[in-house]
Amino acid sequence: MIRRIINKVFGRKPRTHATRAQILPLSAHGIRRDQIDDCALKTCETLAQAGYKAYLVGGAVRDLLLAKTPKDFDVATDATPEEVRQLFRRSRIIGRRFQIVHVMCGRETIEVTTFRANGQKETEADDEHAVSEKPAAAHKRLTDEHGRLLSDNVFGSMADDAARRDFTINALYYDPAREEVHDYFGGVADCKQHVLRMIGDPDTRYREDPVRMLRVARFAAKLEFHIDPDTRKPVAALAPLLANIPRARIFDEALKLLLSGHALRGVHQLRAEGLHHGMLPLLDTILDDTTGERFITAALKTTDARIAQDKPASPAFLFGALLWPQVLLRWRALEAAGEKPQPALFAAMDEVLDAQRSQLAIPRRYDGMMKEIWALQPRFEQRGGQRPYRLLEHPRFRAAYDFLLLRVESGEVDAELGEWWTRFQEAGEDERAGMLRADHAPKPRRRRKRKKPGEAASETHPA
Repeated sequence: MIRRIINKVFGRKPRTHATRAQILPLSAHGIRRDQIDDCALKTCETLAQAGYKAYLVGGAVRDLLLAKTPKDFDVATDATPEEVRQLFRRSRIIGRRFQIVHVMCGRETIEVTTFRANGQKETEADDEHAVSEKPAAAHKRLTDEHGRLLSDNVFGSMADDAARRDFTINALYYDPAREEVHDYFGGVADCKQHVLRMIGDPDTRYREDPVRMLRVARFAAKLEFHIDPDTRKPVAALAPLLANIPRARIFDEALKLLLSGHALRGVHQLRAEGLHHGMLPLLDTILDDTTGERFITAALKTTDARIAQDKPASPAFLFGALLWPQVLLRWRALEAAGEKPQPALFAAMDEVLDAQRSQLAIPRRYDGMMKEIWALQPRFEQRGGQRPYRLLEHPRFRAAYDFLLLRVESGEVDAELGEWWTRFQEAGEDERAGMLRADHAPKPRRRRKRKKPGEAASETHPA
């Protein structure tokens, strides 16, 4: 009773299944058709003309309510994936656990999903006597022993679809024909109040898909929203369930967080919620070390700045930065044990990369670039002879130089080294020649004096 009174006072509806949406007109939400991508509008119109329902859904609607520019527009419909594919010549069905259709429009891709529902259990779906209008495979909703969904292609109504979405702010549907927003769970109010709230029972939703806990941290950081107390409460106890998630999926979620444009805030949010053990367990080691913390902070700030400027950010560079404190620590340990610098560095690289495979599963396609960036770092110390010129010509010089500047910013190496390389790049040929360090030049080889044939014979056969 008390909860119902509180919900009534604050305008909050119970976060359970809803059969009817609050329909908001243009005057209430302010989203205009001219703010919508033309390809998304065309996709909705094509579906509507064929007799299907079609709405813009999720992040695009949320961002427009928050006066942000959406990066992409997704469409939700009551047409099945196969029906959507038949309507659009340039389209394809992708995904197994969750089938969606990619509709190509010029250079753009519009993601179209069918309304989903929390359907029958596997035993019911597999009943050979069950009668259904949909293919049997489309009704299966398989779970493992922890409650995690393995297959989720159960079709339903728009109300069903809204109920199975993660957050209230993502369960918003915009009808471009009527310019109306359908709001099932108070998502518009939560947008205004900057509250991140899970739909349904958070404990159950996290068990269905533990990655939702990572999404809580990512969205809270990205949107600078407050996490609803009920949404946060089960996280600490259920965080170990992330160990059951395939490492490749954890990597994908880590990449989304690190390339969100709010990586620094996201990493701190992960740690605050105790979720970094399931995604980036190396953060404990790094952030407890002053130099490591400064290095990672500099790397994440640089990445966020590049994304804010619409510049590309390299995942290999970013993960190379995250792993560098461990590589550096191991490199120094091997040198202290008597290894020569270069073999010690290469051994440290391999050991760290092998160790992280079981934690994060960074794809091997990134190994080459990470290793090149790391391996070039000692060469910045060599500032004599032709070595600086050869380093400038290396294909990875720019990435390695940016990496060097992070090391300078963290205090790992002296600022003079970074300044020297900055000047050397910008200098003309004469100035460069004057900058070369004699003490860094390679020592000339001592030429052995050749002995005359007579001298050699006399030494071989003494008198």
